[in-house]
Amino acid sequence: MTNMPESNLIKYYCRWAPDYERIYYRDNPERRQEIDDEVVRLKKLAAGKTVLDIPCGTGYWLEFMSQTAHEITAADISAEMLREARLKKAACPVMFVQAGLESIPFEDHSFDLIALGFWLSHQPKQSYEKLFDELNRVLRPGGTIWIIDNNPPAEGNMRRLAGHDAAGNQLIKRKVPDGEEFQIIKNYFSEEDLRRVLEPFYRIERLTHKPYYWSVELRVR
Repeated sequence: MTNMPESNLIKYYCRWAPDYERIYYRDNPERRQEIDDEVVRLKKLAAGKTVLDIPCGTGYWLEFMSQTAHEITAADISAEMLREARLKKAACPVMFVQAGLESIPFEDHSFDLIALGFWLSHQPKQSYEKLFDELNRVLRPGGTIWIIDNNPPAEGNMRRLAGHDAAGNQLIKRKVPDGEEFQIIKNYFSEEDLRRVLEPFYRIERLTHKPYYWSVELRVR
């Protein structure tokens, strides 16, 4: 990653792990409703499925998917995030694995559903194809990829722009709870941007783009 080594982003999320879920509970009814609506969609998508949740983070989405899924593999590069995820009350079998997206440690065609929460905005633009190839490799034929991420209003005063890197990725500055500041990639997407990025690789089954969050359901072309 230009100007922002991957290790810097990992360190940022490791430091945030114990406090990360505060992002879901900010006192804004419209924002809260968008998340609740997504939970309903995701539980339907996961019903009876073998699911890969990557990066699983603190296990927020995992807990809901487990209510309907057959089984879930929860993977994250951050040991601290996995520690939080293991505290969740899962209603189906869950296997936790420390792994990242660059090389997903599973055989081809292993999962019916892949859940990718709040990651695409951190993925460098120049490596979208590599990411999609790896997701597609472990997805079963006819399977679904679900992606959610946030729009700028969801960040409130956390959003401090810091220019762009040489590849055109948006850089922002964020502080962890102890006050240390990190510079990380954070690309934002309009509905048009999402179609431009995703349609060469996927058939978009659903695209929802609201003030605070967007989400998509994808099938491989």
